[in-house]
Amino acid sequence: MTDVRELWDFDDPIGSEQRFRAAADASEGVDRAVLMTQVARALGLQERPDEGHAVLDELSADDLGPAERAHVEIERGRLFRSAGSVEESGSHFRDAARLAREAGDDALEVDAMHMSALLETEPADAVLLNREALVRARGSSDPAARRWEPSLLNNLGCALVDAGRLDEALEVFESAVPQREERGERRETQIARWMVAWTLRLMDRTDEALAMQRALKKELTADGVEDEYVDEELALLEKAAT
Repeated sequence: MTDVRELWDFDDPIGSEQRFRAAADASEGVDRAVLMTQVARALGLQERPDEGHAVLDELSADDLGPAERAHVEIERGRLFRSAGSVEESGSHFRDAARLAREAGDDALEVDAMHMSALLETEPADAVLLNREALVRARGSSDPAARRWEPSLLNNLGCALVDAGRLDEALEVFESAVPQREERGERRETQIARWMVAWTLRLMDRTDEALAMQRALKKELTADGVEDEYVDEELALLEKAAT
């Protein structure tokens, strides 16, 4: 099956849509169905949800197995979430997780679980769901499922911050940094370090936070990257330090 990650550029949903359509045209069966669900996702990112739903409607008319149906359900949920229909999107994410579990697709199940967690408005519930997804990812023998771990740590850390549990959030964010480094994900590592520094500022550990953000700024400048969030944190920290 085509690795959809190789075709995705989330900063370019139009180009991604075109690549997925071309790949789908050259495929058939399960492969084609999964590729078309990504066409629907790309349409949603272009704020064309009706077209995305139409693509999924066509797929739903086919004789799909649980894995393909799980892909349809999770993308349906993402389309509804983008449109602000939280309750409706939640039911699709739950169906996607159930179908993925039935199909033995751990990575897709974790994806659906992480989407359900994003819908939670109560921090304690978001913490619980993110922890459940993290346990599922860590316990899987599928490398694609385990790849979710640093992203889930980020989401868990944010939920812990929202819950006011800053010490726990810091520990979670710090644990994500070496995982990103080990994978050679330079930009994601920088973001993970930013999360640590951000939490340090929230904990009034200003000197540590300032040192980290200054180091990030130096590195980003060398890479030719502008990051408004680093700049915003630096402004806050330097004002607090004076």
